[in-house]
Amino acid sequence: MSTYTLLELFGGFMAACVALWFISMNRFVAIDIPASRSAPLAWPAAVAPAVRAYLQRPGLLASVGLLLLRLSIGGLMIHHGQEKLADPQQFANTYVASLHLPFPLFFAYAAGFSELIGSWLVILGLLTPVGALALSGTMTVAAYQHISTAGFNIYVLELVVLYLGGSLALLFNGPGRFSFDAGIVPAVLDDLSATNDLEPAFSSLDAGELRAIPVTVNSNARG
Repeated sequence: MSTYTLLELFGGFMAACVALWFISMNRFVAIDIPASRSAPLAWPAAVAPAVRAYLQRPGLLASVGLLLLRLSIGGLMIHHGQEKLADPQQFANTYVASLHLPFPLFFAYAAGFSELIGSWLVILGLLTPVGALALSGTMTVAAYQHISTAGFNIYVLELVVLYLGGSLALLFNGPGRFSFDAGIVPAVLDDLSATNDLEPAFSSLDAGELRAIPVTVNSNARG
């Protein structure tokens, strides 16, 4: 399989993950673009219900389960990123080179930082979709590398598939209520919505709608 084919498959897989993420929210959010520049932005109020449904899952047990999953996946993935960054050249020669990708050292650093930073984002529940997507991407490439070199060996694939499944579960279901995302993002959307509601009345007027104000000139005034 060529490098370009691999990159196309990886891009298609990531696009499918994003599409499934939107489908998992059980709705597509329609954002109305204002007709004029002076019209208030309506997107905070439009996306707020879907964001809350994604970040603040109903049910205490569901949020506890997502918290345990975040701590497990993130905590166990940290050392994988640290090992790659400890000796990126060895990882590039051992694993990345077998994929026949260009710039293997670059991809070695990319994999290491993706796993290290993505793990902390997942643990903290901060930018959780970004962290989960980073972990899912590295584990997808790792699964392909194992299959291409060792075939469908369950003893080689089991750990990678567990990490990949856990990362995708967090991507599709969100971080739960016990996360920074659940506390920060809805509050920011509420502030943006409140700011739009307090728009001055004159902002709805276009420049072409401004009317001239008559001014009375005293003809008896002396210069």
